[in-house]
Amino acid sequence: MSTHIIAVTNQKGGVGKTTTTINVSAGLVNRGAKVLIVDLDPQGNASSGLGVPKEDVGAKTYDVLCRGAVFEQALRETHIKNLWLLPTNSDLAAAEIELSVMQQREFRLSQAIKDADFDYILIDCPPSLGLLTINALTSATSVLIPVQAEYYALEGLSQLLNTVQAVRASTNPGIELLGIAITMFDKRNSLSEQVQKELVGYFGDKLFKTVVPRNVRLAEAPSYGRTIFDHDRWSKGAKAYKNLVNEILERTT
Repeated sequence: MSTHIIAVTNQKGGVGKTTTTINVSAGLVNRGAKVLIVDLDPQGNASSGLGVPKEDVGAKTYDVLCRGAVFEQALRETHIKNLWLLPTNSDLAAAEIELSVMQQREFRLSQAIKDADFDYILIDCPPSLGLLTINALTSATSVLIPVQAEYYALEGLSQLLNTVQAVRASTNPGIELLGIAITMFDKRNSLSEQVQKELVGYFGDKLFKTVVPRNVRLAEAPSYGRTIFDHDRWSKGAKAYKNLVNEILERTT
């Protein structure tokens, strides 16, 4: 089976990108897949959310993209068997400027991961449409967009979809939209349901049926360096991500 490379992206911050990246990855591992998370956000939340401290020594995403570090040597095994991480820290913030003057700048990540031996690679993108996100989209076979169920949910989505179209036309003709996942859904809030209806009307069957609720246990888990399945596998958040993983498997296998 070829590797499924999924860019988890939305240039809007705080929509659950990292939570989705970590928990979908863990859910895929629970279903027997070998998975790599590439932390491509200079904030490094996927790294800390999996228990890799900011002061961790060794090569990271920045070194692989900008310093020629060997990709395989930069990977870390996490505490979950068959879940690996290419960690990052704030050094990655400099990559946007350094990449801009490099040849083949859009292909730095795809070159690094081209021979990676994983069933799935999930890329946790930064909340912007700069060169790091372009690298992710150029590498990816598909795009997963988490969208918060709030008033401005659709704002910026058209810009992101235009960027995906531009990447398809230039650096990665095979990229597809895997789906849109509604996150932080509050069923007590009529606005959440209104936004859901708008998204259904706009995206149709590209919208995942699974809706990830607002959930205290989901919010707590990263502070312990755990996935929701480690932290509270009976929670509503765990159930939602398990269902989302099932939908992703249906679309990728």
